[in-house]
Amino acid sequence: MNEKPIIDVKREKILSLAEETKFEENGIVSRTLLRTPNSRAVLFGFAEGQELTEHTSTQHALVEILTGECEFSLAGKPHELKAGNIVYMPPNLPHAVRAKTQFSMLLTLTKPGSDEKLTPVKGGSTALS
Repeated sequence: MNEKPIIDVKREKILSLAEETKFEENGIVSRTLLRTPNSRAVLFGFAEGQELTEHTSTQHALVEILTGECEFSLAGKPHELKAGNIVYMPPNLPHAVRAKTQFSMLLTLTKPGSDEKLTPVKGGSTALS
């Protein structure tokens, strides 16, 4: 995800997420909308059946489902999501996503603040305290 962001942080910009979302048959398309030293916003378009296997992030993650339906697994527990749903994931939470239909989502990542302390939690992940 090192491509040049669509939004230049030095200038205002209005975007249509529907127009900016790209889909590829049998694939996943990600486009970085914004990147700052402490945050990143990425727009995803998933073809039906595509998935991201379980992984973690060291950052706070907020996901908004824009169109379609998916299954989001959080710490191994599946959740059926559709357009309009929002998911928050604290740093280091294992998660995965699978497209039940063609779907799009907006992922916003923010780095934990220096005053946030990560502590171990049951299941091997961590939580903020």
